[in-house]
Amino acid sequence: MNTFRHTFARLATGIASATLIASSSFAQTTEVPFYFPVAVGGPITKLIDQFAADFNKENPTIKVTPIYAGSYQDTIVKALTANKAGTPPAASVLLSTDTFTLIDDDAIVPIDNFVKTDDDRKWMSGFYKAFMLNSQIGGKTWGVPFQRSTVVLYWNKEAFKEAGLDPNKPPATWAEMVSMGQKLTKKDASGKVTQYGIQIPSSGFPYWLFQGLTTQNDVILANEAGTQTKFDDPKVIEALQFWVDLSKKHGIHPPGIVEWGTTPKDFMEKKSAMIWTTTGNLTNIRNNAKFDFGVAMLPAGKKRGSPTGGGNFFIFKKATPAQQDAAFRFAKWLTQPARAAQWGIDTGYVAVSPAAFDTPALKKYASEFPPATVARDQLQFAVAELSTHDNQRVAKAFNDGLQAAITGSKTAEQAMKDAQREAERLLRGFK
Repeated sequence: MNTFRHTFARLATGIASATLIASSSFAQTTEVPFYFPVAVGGPITKLIDQFAADFNKENPTIKVTPIYAGSYQDTIVKALTANKAGTPPAASVLLSTDTFTLIDDDAIVPIDNFVKTDDDRKWMSGFYKAFMLNSQIGGKTWGVPFQRSTVVLYWNKEAFKEAGLDPNKPPATWAEMVSMGQKLTKKDASGKVTQYGIQIPSSGFPYWLFQGLTTQNDVILANEAGTQTKFDDPKVIEALQFWVDLSKKHGIHPPGIVEWGTTPKDFMEKKSAMIWTTTGNLTNIRNNAKFDFGVAMLPAGKKRGSPTGGGNFFIFKKATPAQQDAAFRFAKWLTQPARAAQWGIDTGYVAVSPAAFDTPALKKYASEFPPATVARDQLQFAVAELSTHDNQRVAKAFNDGLQAAITGSKTAEQAMKDAQREAERLLRGFK
């Protein structure tokens, strides 16, 4: 009897061990391919790699693999191509303005699908409302804010001093921007401009920078449903004429197309005393400018204003349920207050929740470096970034119109009428 019991016990132990080995082999790692755009200067890839490594360490059954896919435009093309081929990323950071396109392609699932607990609901309601304007469509939340920004003005305090201007007083209005720009524009003996007063980039994202001017001129470029644009509105034409006049009439802005990517460099090399660019360039400029600079809200026209900008975190529909759940966990982990605060400190992007600004790290950073709060404070005047169905092509028609006016190949009025006609053609099927 004892021998039987002993044999049975050994057999039971063997079965338990085999079950354990089998079950551990079933606890496979969930792979989460994560497409990420690298569109702004600075060591962004190192930061994202570190986030992924930290998350994977805390979640041993999940493996997030960042895939750097180029610019935002490159990234959506690659994500949608992979999606059509049946090998989609599980998640991606893409422009919040691509939401209509991603919905129309049936590429993403609403984040609401994964919100189950009180903690999830609290997390979802914790983001800045201005950042949710481009995230929620038709009563659903399709993406959550991660790499978000507004357009801000950077000014060279030393250049202001040299020009006899108060180095701590940036332009508060369009008129002040012009008058200060005139004092800040410098020429050499031959009459060649060595330093422009103001520089607003017109490549890369011309519509986004221009939306600062249209918002300040009290006009919204598209309806909330993304089916109608107002590019030929007289207030839009007036705002474009103001931009053109900075160079053609006032001579305080470089002629022709100004490159998005070189604008921070031009500022740091003192080729321009003031620039408009994303707050996402803040850390880059802070680390590399060899002079004292300031950051301010954009100057007011009829009112203050800036579009929000930047990327949202999206979860792809063709990913497996396990990948989707893992991607949701990563999205939630990535946007926790302490992490969002650190991301803001390391990059200059706006930490996406009021709770992030209440963390000791960001409070300390903001007290030592007040420019870190400018973009956040500007959110009260912010509007949704221009976004429509067929967004890439509509934005291209608009950008082409802006560039035609800036280069002088069309009048501001003609350029906007042509852009509106093309947008109406592209959006006809969505009304």
